[in-house]
Amino acid sequence: MYKNYLKRAIDFCLALLAVMLIWPVMLVVAVVLALSNKTFRVIFTQLRPGKNGKLFKIMKFKTMTDARDENGHLLPDAQRLTKMGRLVRSTSLDELPQLLNVLKGDMALIGPRPLLPQYLPLYSPEQARRHEVRPGITGWAQVNGRNDISWKRKFELDVWYVDHCSFRLDLQIVLLTVKKVMVREGVTKEGQATTEYFNGNN
Repeated sequence: MYKNYLKRAIDFCLALLAVMLIWPVMLVVAVVLALSNKTFRVIFTQLRPGKNGKLFKIMKFKTMTDARDENGHLLPDAQRLTKMGRLVRSTSLDELPQLLNVLKGDMALIGPRPLLPQYLPLYSPEQARRHEVRPGITGWAQVNGRNDISWKRKFELDVWYVDHCSFRLDLQIVLLTVKKVMVREGVTKEGQATTEYFNGNN
């Protein structure tokens, strides 16, 4: 009952309350990023697969510049990620606009993180089960390694969450997320500005 009915109602109420309480924080982050990135475009949107693989536009604070090389191609992530952007990302403040995705019903507060659409055909049937629930702002894989674990392990944790979703587990994930954010564990893969791309199971 919780997974199919109560979870969505609780997510909506908590996300609405959160937006009402922290909008000043979101405003400050937006202004700081606008000054750091030298652009008024402070929200980054990108298509991501949600429940049942349905695509939606995820919202994040924009932590990278649009710097390009002489051929007009975007520079590597590590060169476009500003110091302020790195700080915002390490504290997970860049995820705050996803509360609006939760209000819209695209996402949940807790669930497997929404990944890139190009990964969809690369999943095994078991890994694809991560899309049986709404993606989350945080999730079981995030509190068990975040970006510092292998893709295989990350998908195992995602599917485990799908099979064991409960109010008690979601509350545990919330508490562990607060701890992870405070100590900034697993924000990036070692040697990567963000995380490496998933290239399939072979």
